[in-house]
Amino acid sequence: MSGYIGYVPPLTQSLQPDELVSPKEAAAILGSNERTLANWRTLKQGPRFVKLGARMVRYHRTDLAAFLTGAA
Repeated sequence: MSGYIGYVPPLTQSLQPDELVSPKEAAAILGSNERTLANWRTLKQGPRFVKLGARMVRYHRTDLAAFLTGAA
């Protein structure tokens, strides 16, 4: 794994439960698109997310799973 904070492993690689994923990967996991996730963030809807710095948004894989099952 690279030391670069924006590193995102390929979708085919298994992720640890608390590993952070990018909006692009989160959209693929949810079967949605990045723009929908951005709209949900603005409306305070959708899965929980983390902001790293002023612009970088990431999602915990466990939060995506909880959103999919309706537990979030």
